[in-house]
Amino acid sequence: MLSVIIAALNEAPSIGASIDSAFAAGAAEVLVADGGSADDTCAIAASHGARVITGETMRARQFNRGAAAATHNELLFLHADTLLPAGAAAAVHNALENGAHFGGFKLTFIEDAFKLRFVAAMINARTTITRCPWGDQAQFIRRADFDGFAELPIMEDYELAIRMKRRGRVAILPLHVRTSGRRFLNKGVIRTVAINWQTIVRYRLGANPADLARTYRR
Repeated sequence: MLSVIIAALNEAPSIGASIDSAFAAGAAEVLVADGGSADDTCAIAASHGARVITGETMRARQFNRGAAAATHNELLFLHADTLLPAGAAAAVHNALENGAHFGGFKLTFIEDAFKLRFVAAMINARTTITRCPWGDQAQFIRRADFDGFAELPIMEDYELAIRMKRRGRVAILPLHVRTSGRRFLNKGVIRTVAINWQTIVRYRLGANPADLARTYRR
């Protein structure tokens, strides 16, 4: 019953493993919404059994295209560098059947580094307190409750989490997705955390999302 939608842009090194993890977790179908990759992302995705949908770049729009093309009632949005755990599809189904309107998973990092274990612990604590799982935590929702990601160049996952929290119960599953910690490793933990929270605060204060995206990706 679960459709997994992966937004991708030049993710050839990681897309195959992400698709394989989704099928191994029990997904009925995997759709890769590509945003114009210049590498072998699309070919690799197709060879791993995913249905590839191409279109313009912007993760929110890519996810929305994938959701529109999905054929099942339960939707999960997966980043291309994130791996689902075994049993994820059943866990999502049970959470939605038991009254959750929205949810996500706890998180660990693929790279084995102490500083990343610390970051993961802080992310999981924040998620438990706020009930707002972000995009790298594999957000899931029933189709009937999904009215699209806001078409923002950044913060689309945060906006969806806040919107759905206001509507009903959010499930934080005890299973852990495994995601890449490359940004923390490349830019440094303290700097990356500071940028993340600065972006959130500026967004909540009404900053232009296009300006936020430029600063975040600089």
